[in-house]
Amino acid sequence: MTDMVPMAPFPALPGTDMEAQPQAPSTLSRKAKAAIVVRLLLNEGADIPLEDLPEDLQAKLTKQMGSMRLVDRTTLASVVAEFADELDSVGLSFKGGIAGALDSLDGRISKQTAARLRKEAGVRQYGDPWARLRDMSAEQLLPVLENESIEVAAVLLSKIPVPRAAELLGQLPGPRARRITYAVSQTSAVTPDAVDRIGLSLATQLDAKPLKAFDDGPVERVGAILNSTPAVTRDDVLEGLDETDAGFAELVRKAIFTFANIPKRIAPRDIPRVIRELDQELLVTALAGCEAAGMKETADFILENMSGRMADQLREEIEEREKVKPAECEEAMAEIVTKIREMEASGDLLLVVQDEDEG
Repeated sequence: MTDMVPMAPFPALPGTDMEAQPQAPSTLSRKAKAAIVVRLLLNEGADIPLEDLPEDLQAKLTKQMGSMRLVDRTTLASVVAEFADELDSVGLSFKGGIAGALDSLDGRISKQTAARLRKEAGVRQYGDPWARLRDMSAEQLLPVLENESIEVAAVLLSKIPVPRAAELLGQLPGPRARRITYAVSQTSAVTPDAVDRIGLSLATQLDAKPLKAFDDGPVERVGAILNSTPAVTRDDVLEGLDETDAGFAELVRKAIFTFANIPKRIAPRDIPRVIRELDQELLVTALAGCEAAGMKETADFILENMSGRMADQLREEIEEREKVKPAECEEAMAEIVTKIREMEASGDLLLVVQDEDEG
């Protein structure tokens, strides 16, 4: 027993009996105590993610465990008791360093801020880049297999789930798929460091997309703006776009939803649902001005797809209504369109998608 760990006693813990409390030698360093705890947990079959530790700590722990031999039961019990006490005293813990902080705040701070902090601190974006790559779809990974070297493509196929690898191979031309498959058999000589560098490079490359200042594309933004503009202004802008960029103008027309689009964009069965969300006076104002605005078809569509009783009641109110001013009618129509858009955004209404050949 000459290589036993020294047995100098710890002072008694407050409120405990000196004789009953297991003693740990004061000469043991924190590294030695950590090694004892890790060894005990491994003996008990615990799955400890030691790979998540910084590499320097992994190395220190390994060297410490390699330098130790026997630990008596009293020392073991005392170290475990001290470890348990420290765990009980922990109220909150933070991931170490700027990398850990950025991981904790991922999705909660702006991408611009996160990118700037990583650059300033020299922190790489991914702890394990392959975890990020394994979560990517086949559609995202296909360009890598098409454009990268055969060797890099082989490493990628070796690291991602088998079903996704098979799906990707099936989308490649036969000759390239065969070359990559053969290269997979040669990957046994690739070092872990090289695999890590390849993963980091691929993840960075695939995520290297410019940060968007706007959530929607230009077509959607212009369409939303023109939805809320007076018809005269909207028509004038679209005519100008036709002269400048006819293709863009056509896409904007498809993105625009106006009162006149109701027959084409709302299914007949959904009209009663829309009517329930509208103020009746607002609806009467809009329908009363439809004929003068050249939208009689829209008014007829709405009236024909609600209950007969309600349609008759609305027709009576429209006939009794004094002539509606164009501005008043347009304002009512705009409010109805806004309500329909809100229903669509909340998932309460699904607009019919226009075919490519529809104007």
